[in-house]
Amino acid sequence: MLVAKLHYHRISKQLDVHFDNQLVTTFSAEFLRVHSPSAEVQGHGNAILVTNKKEVAISTIEQVGHYAARIIFDDGHNTGLYSWDYLAHLAEHQDKLWQDYLVTLKQKKASREALIPIKLTH
Repeated sequence: MLVAKLHYHRISKQLDVHFDNQLVTTFSAEFLRVHSPSAEVQGHGNAILVTNKKEVAISTIEQVGHYAARIIFDDGHNTGLYSWDYLAHLAEHQDKLWQDYLVTLKQKKASREALIPIKLTH
């Protein structure tokens, strides 16, 4: 499956992925960050639990050839290449992956919340 369009909503921190078969899936920035395909997160086969990313946002999205996007997050993470196949996998298994993540957080007594709450005002 190919990706036809990516549309990021900065306020809601949601990324709409439009596939070429007309399927549209929405991912939160947090979901994409904690399921990054990077070696840093995947741990070369032993996945690392990414915590404290509830407030993470996407800073930039860069197309990589005709097969992937590099998603750069505001926490500095920029090493994940989200191939179209990987995005299709995430779309197909999103509910289970998210539930498994929440269960693992609970088991490890970890949190989605930021370590230090930060509020910016203008």
